[in-house]
Parts: sequence; structure tokens; C-alpha cells
Amino acid sequence: MTERPVLVVLFDGVQSLDVTGPVEVFSGAGYAAGDPAAYPLHTASLDGKPVRTTSGLTLTPDGALADAPRPHTLLVPGGEGADHPDPGVIDWLRENAPRAERLFSVCTGALLLAEAGLLDGRRATTHWAACDGFARAYPRVTVDPDPIFIRDGGVATSAGVTAGIDLALALVEEDHGRDIALTVARHLVVFLRRPGNQAQFSAQLSAQTARREPLREVQRWIAEHPDGDLSVPALAARARLSPRHFARAFRAETGVTPGRYTERVRLEHARRLLEETADGVEEISRAAGYGTPEAMRRAFVRALGIPAAEYRLRFRPPAR
Repeated sequence: MTERPVLVVLFDGVQSLDVTGPVEVFSGAGYAAGDPAAYPLHTASLDGKPVRTTSGLTLTPDGALADAPRPHTLLVPGGEGADHPDPGVIDWLRENAPRAERLFSVCTGALLLAEAGLLDGRRATTHWAACDGFARAYPRVTVDPDPIFIRDGGVATSAGVTAGIDLALALVEEDHGRDIALTVARHLVVFLRRPGNQAQFSAQLSAQTARREPLREVQRWIAEHPDGDLSVPALAARARLSPRHFARAFRAETGVTPGRYTERVRLEHARRLLEETADGVEEISRAAGYGTPEAMRRAFVRALGIPAAEYRLRFRPPAR
């Protein structure tokens, strides 16, 4: 079996789950594939000394970055230490990271890659709370705050903490197939696997709550009636506003158009039914307001890159 060495960069202020989550995935994948050495793991700090994580845990690396073996996959975690990185770490990344076949950051580890110039001209993501500052600080990077991870050639960036597990599972599936990745996901009691372009937040969290009560009531009604008439005229009548005034006010107060908000709510409702019930696709398409399975299939492909039927196969837990 092909070995794919993984090197994890450690530094003071690293987020422990950014390290241990993906490491557990790669380690578990080796055992699931019948070859514990499928992903030889090596950790390294700049000087080889132990580092203290943001939670207070101390991690002892295998050695110094200068002595680390050349990796197939280079993992750069995030954490508070990424906000003010050691220049030595940045210099090492700038010189050595391009030699890895895959470059993989978790959370604000993307800031280290950007500081080293490794994300120039690429799409990238990071934890939602850091995206605005990320975009301002690194204008050569196209920052997308929505997806949980983004693949751009051999460079992959992921959102906060658990998104690193999703990305690691995606890489394992790419290397060894869905069955091995599914075995690891089941062992870790996580779904295999959230698509990279799945939003970091639910529809209700990703949009702001309207200030005015009529618009807040419309938001609640949409969430409770995804199969209802959610056209702008119908929603405007519920808010006792003209369609034009309603559309303007809704976008101004929530940050999204009524149509975009409705799309997110319906998609989220359909996903939940596919994951948690045994209802048929046709029944779910009606309950989520799509009307037909084909309309729901198109919506899933457009938003998540996979049809609804495949989404159910991937993300509904196996029957016990």
C-alpha cells in the first residue's frame, strides 16, 4: 500500500483539536485499510520543544521542523498562536511547504499559509470569525466564509475545528475509497461526510434576525412552513408590506434576499429529513417545498454538489 507521510506543524497557542482531529482520522484510516503505516505521522515544532495549546495542554513533538522528513501531506493547524506567528515558522513554510504534495490547513492555520504567500491567487476559507480580517489582511487570497472546506489544487483549507475532521475524511476517501473513510467516520461517531461546500452555519444562524417584528415573524413562518407559498408577494402580504418594500427591508435587516433565505431553509429542512427519517424522496421533496424529486435533486446539486439520493446514502446513519 502507498505510504502518505503526514507532517503536523506545532507551535505555542495551537488549537489542540485542530491537531488531534485530523490525526485521529489518518491514524484510523491506516488501521481500517489494514496497514497502520499507510499514513506515517510526524509532529514538529520550530525548535523541537514542547508547545502549549490554547486549552493548556502540552504537546511534545517528534522533533524540529528542520529535521522533519519530507511529507506527502503537510497539516497546518490554527489557534491563537496563528494570530501572531513565529517568523521562523513562516519562513519554514515558505521554503518547505511547496514540496508537499498536499497542503492542508485547519481553522486559522490558513493565516499561516497566507502569511507565507502560499494562498496567493487561490480560494480559501477559515473559521467564520476570522474571515473578515483574513480577507482584509490578504487581498491576494479569495476568501469564502461559507464552506466548511475548500480544495484548490493541492491546497486545502478548512473552517473551525471539526471541519478539519471533515476535510481529513475527504482526503482519506480520495486515497482509499468510501468504505475505508466510512469505517473511520463510524469509529469516530461522525457522519461521512459533510460536503466541503456545506455552509458553516444553519440558515437561521447564517442570516441576521430582523429588527422589526413583522419581518421576524416572517422568518419564523418560513422556518415552520418550508412547504408553504414562500414567494415574495405572499411573504410581503404576511408582513403587511408591498412586495418591493418587503424585499428591500428583508435584505437590509437580514443580509440576504427573501429568495436566498427560503432556499437555505428548504435545503436545511430536506437535509434533516433525509438524515433522520425513512421518508421517501418524493415525500421529502413535497415537505421541503420543492414539489418534485427532480426539483430537489437540482437544488442539492447546485448547493452541495451531490443529488439528494446520494446525500442520504452518505449522511444517514446506518440502521442498528
